Amino acid sequence: MNCPVCKNAMITLELAEVEIDYCTGCKGVWLDAGELEMLLGDEGKAKKLIGSFVKDTSSGEKARQCPICDKKMEKIDVGHEKPTLLIDRCAKGDGLWFDRGELNGIIARAKLDEGNKIKQILSDMFGGK
Repeated sequence: MNCPVCKNAMITLELAEVEIDYCTGCKGVWLDAGELEMLLGDEGKAKKLIGSFVKDTSSGEKARQCPICDKKMEKIDVGHEKPTLLIDRCAKGDGLWFDRGELNGIIARAKLDEGNKIKQILSDMFGGK
């Protein structure tokens, strides 16, 4: 699978039984549908977080192509906190794209990582960002 940002081939890493597609070039992360929920662990809180996703129509960021279906992805505002955190979501539901650091931002906003266990694993895997 190729990165939707820099078009490099991504590598697959396994984290807590979740396969994460990772771009070594831009440090972005692709999660297939359902993998964010698995990674977060707490199904109820994960669904609440995902329920807070709102399609953004005002950011002006360029739409990226889904690495699975090759269709344009939607920009999604995560939660309603400031600063705004925008991620990319496949309009067909294939998965989510996180630019460098955005996955950590999602985990922090979800308040699901007591003891920073997931954050530490991600930091170890992705070199601190």
